[in-house]
Amino acid sequence: MIKKITMGFLIICVALAFASSVSFAKKAKYVEEAVSGGGSISGVVTLKGNPPPPIMEDLSKGKNKEFCMTHPEAKGNIRPRHKVVAPGGKLTDTVVFIEKIEKGKAWDTKTINFDFRTCDIFPKMIIVRKTPKGVKKGLFTITNKDEEILHNPHGYSVAGASRKTLFNKPLPSQGDIADVTRNFKRFKQKKDKHFFLQCDQHNYMEADGRIVWNPYYSISGKDGSFKIDNIPAGKYKVTAWHPYVGEVTKEVTVADGADAKQNYELAAK
Repeated sequence: MIKKITMGFLIICVALAFASSVSFAKKAKYVEEAVSGGGSISGVVTLKGNPPPPIMEDLSKGKNKEFCMTHPEAKGNIRPRHKVVAPGGKLTDTVVFIEKIEKGKAWDTKTINFDFRTCDIFPKMIIVRKTPKGVKKGLFTITNKDEEILHNPHGYSVAGASRKTLFNKPLPSQGDIADVTRNFKRFKQKKDKHFFLQCDQHNYMEADGRIVWNPYYSISGKDGSFKIDNIPAGKYKVTAWHPYVGEVTKEVTVADGADAKQNYELAAK
């Protein structure tokens, strides 16, 4: 009898401890605070090997073909669509970010906007975050810039071959704006990484984003360069990620007021 009571008590204690740890994990959030003497991480992302050839899109087979052929890269009815851009081996639109950091600089609260323009989407890569509680609009918008062209932005969270719809909002007229801030409240940290945007009317219109959980990130430019600033001193796991190439993670030590140099090389698929 005593053994049964003791065993039952132990089971209850373990269950309570587990529930407490799960509750704490759910409540753990990034905390914004002033950073004194912060350092930085900078470098260049390169591509090992050759990027895949562009997809040669035949615009004559789609909707609004006459207008879509005015795209600056189109030659006749053919428009090259690049999934990986690496001039001179410098990988563009790679997101470099700190994996885990509990506190530090404030998030950037400027509106991130996608332009649907000349049957294309700009920019090609953005950073996406889970919408904070109490915020209903103003963080993420999509604008139709094309006159008399119906666009239908369709946003997804992508994991491998699986796609989860986040929003699907038709923009029938030039100047129409869809605010999708509310739709980004659904992200789960362990599940959501890759944001993908496509036009349902013109499915060759595409753009991507990386879902992050702290404001320490950078997107590599045309020369492959990146810089993350205002970082508290410490040792961090820093990942370079490209949706169509892959990712590499390295451990980087940041000192007060110093710039830590770290380059990345991602292998072409």
